[in-house]
Amino acid sequence: MVDVFEEVEEQLRADRYRTLAVRYLPWIGGVLLAALIVALGVWGYQKYRQDGIDKASQAYAMGLTSLAHNDRDGAYLQFAQAANASSAAYKTLALMQQAGIRLAQQRSADAVSLLDQAAKAAPNPVIGDAARLESAYLLLDTASLSEIEDRLKPLTSKTDSSYNALGREAVAMAKLRAGRTADARSDFVIVALLPNAPDNVRQRAQAARDLIDSGSPGQVAAIVKQALTLPPAPLPQPGAPTAGPAAEQPQAQSQDQAPAGGAAQ
Repeated sequence: MVDVFEEVEEQLRADRYRTLAVRYLPWIGGVLLAALIVALGVWGYQKYRQDGIDKASQAYAMGLTSLAHNDRDGAYLQFAQAANASSAAYKTLALMQQAGIRLAQQRSADAVSLLDQAAKAAPNPVIGDAARLESAYLLLDTASLSEIEDRLKPLTSKTDSSYNALGREAVAMAKLRAGRTADARSDFVIVALLPNAPDNVRQRAQAARDLIDSGSPGQVAAIVKQALTLPPAPLPQPGAPTAGPAAEQPQAQSQDQAPAGGAAQ
């Protein structure tokens, strides 16, 4: 009799398990399917991202090679391929290289436009600020003071910016050109006292202040412009594509030299 009760109880348990399975199995299957979709999505995104970095790296390297052989037109097209890839770092640097090529071809307006695009696409403030500073340098002789100040506000408003001193120097130059000599002198005094300003920038600021005090403000522009036409520091280069996300973190330019639009020279 005991065996009969146990058999009935076992049958009831089996029926209960089947009922639970019928009720919850679709939910369990849905959860597992969702987890699989998420895993495949993450893998697909990572692969897409890495493929984009690899393609941009190859195109950027080919552009540098073409520049080394003085093939500017070929380099421009190869940098365009790098700029169209999904890597923000390569896109920014490729646009800056294209700007250098256009500047060497005496197409300053195109160079400024490319630098503006580079600043917007920059993956970090250091590279973006370098592009903003370059575009401001190209416009110092033609743009209004307010435009120069607006372009350089991201640099001059941040004391921790790598290009804060250079941005302030450019604004002082724009004020001097606009006839605001006293304001320009005040800015040069501040630049000369900035603790994080490169030595050569402080020296230029001190020389500019002395020239203004001696009644020769017209010579300031010549001194600063001569400094800005010196060989530029090399553009920051991205790391190897195999480094993963770190490949999109280029090293910053040296603060000792101003970035110049002649990167492709």
